[in-house]
Amino acid sequence: MSSVYEINKGINKPLMFKGLKAQYIGYLGGGLLCLLILYAVLYISGLNNYVCLVLIGGLGTALLTAIFRMSHKYGQYGLLKKSANRSIPTYLKFRTRKSFINLKKGI
Repeated sequence: MSSVYEINKGINKPLMFKGLKAQYIGYLGGGLLCLLILYAVLYISGLNNYVCLVLIGGLGTALLTAIFRMSHKYGQYGLLKKSANRSIPTYLKFRTRKSFINLKKGI
């Protein structure tokens, strides 16, 4: 008696949703949640409903275009690499030769 097993061909591929890759899906979800909270705050504070909708709609459109642009520009890990690249020093300054001499002693 043989069983039929389905092969999962999506292993080791990045998570994608409508063109968004990997962590950008989380960024979009977090941004939309912030916009929902902002709408609630503006509505409760007494701002006109149409003004709230126009403001949140504009901010939502800006959020979507920014997230999609970053997703296409940087890819799955590119934004993380860009942020890690900022922490690399531009140059190293050694005032003595002790660190290089100690390297040779360790071998």
